Amino acid sequence: MQAGHPADELVAVYDAAGAVIGVAARGEVYARSLWHGSAGVLLRSGDGERVYVHRRSPQKLVMAGLHDCWAGGVVGPGESPEQTAARELAEELGVIGVPLRPLFALAWDQGRGGLRCHLFAYEASWDGPVVHQPSEIASGGWMDLDELRARLADPDWPFVPDGRALIERWFSERP
Repeated sequence: MQAGHPADELVAVYDAAGAVIGVAARGEVYARSLWHGSAGVLLRSGDGERVYVHRRSPQKLVMAGLHDCWAGGVVGPGESPEQTAARELAEELGVIGVPLRPLFALAWDQGRGGLRCHLFAYEASWDGPVVHQPSEIASGGWMDLDELRARLADPDWPFVPDGRALIERWFSERP
């Protein structure tokens, strides 16, 4: 990835159907509401009863300070969504070398000049240590699934909207 200001980072640009069509700086992607890709990993405890929930750092370019349960980020030029997911899990939470299970993809559009993104969801199991990248993660901890459902039911809980779309889809597909 490109060093420097996060707005200067190069990301893969997608079309509305989900095909990669080019590259642009993250700041341009956000300012022009360009379709892009993002991959996220739902980190679950080995028994599957808890997920890792974190609060984004106040320095994040978008959705600063909000909670999320997906370690993830934008797809870089030449990266597959799975490569992005593995990279982001390692960068944000310090989890390396775990198998990723693909879950689903969905197109997410905030509308009226907002973010437009193809979201690629993965899942991993982990009971080892979690090490936050301070520039990305302010705090975090394990949360059981019932507590996460209850918090998501509170519209005032500050949770990232794309992560909410992903976890609501994930919950809807669980037996």
